[in-house]
Amino acid sequence: MKVSLIFLNKWVLVFSISFFISCEDSTQLIKELNADRQDPIGTATNIRMVYTDSIKIQAILIAPKHIDYTNLSFRYAEFPEGLKVIFYDAFGNENEVIADYGILYSDTKLIDLKGNVKLKSHEGSILKTNQLFWDAQTEWLFTEEPFTFKDIDYDFEALRLDTNKDFTKLQTGALIGTILVSEPLDTL
Repeated sequence: MKVSLIFLNKWVLVFSISFFISCEDSTQLIKELNADRQDPIGTATNIRMVYTDSIKIQAILIAPKHIDYTNLSFRYAEFPEGLKVIFYDAFGNENEVIADYGILYSDTKLIDLKGNVKLKSHEGSILKTNQLFWDAQTEWLFTEEPFTFKDIDYDFEALRLDTNKDFTKLQTGALIGTILVSEPLDTL
């Protein structure tokens, strides 16, 4: 009986050693596999997001699809099937932005709108282009694409746009169209 117990202990020992030798720590391997993954943290369809500040509605975003990549080191959200955003100014007036595609870079607060981009103000001015960047922190718009702009005073096309949100500080490239300019009269 003593011999069989020693024999059994040897087999348990051999089995245990071979079991532990065949196992390896795969934690690092799993981390490496997951490091290259670019999967979104979530996807939503038919969304309507309301942005508020001090219980006042600032904007409403409507989109057929929203893909959230804020889990990555360079965080962003994508709107691959287009979006519509209604902005409200201090007086409650609606201004609208429509695009076929949009991407919001969370850390830089930069929004890239592409494909049939159209801005309409409550006053009737319309800006159309194929791509437009919006810097939400500085409230600045810019594009290197051709664009058209039309309002009461302006009706023109140009190649480049760099402006504040009110279009009071406007810089463009080569212009085509009509611009009304008023200058103060000299009093001599």
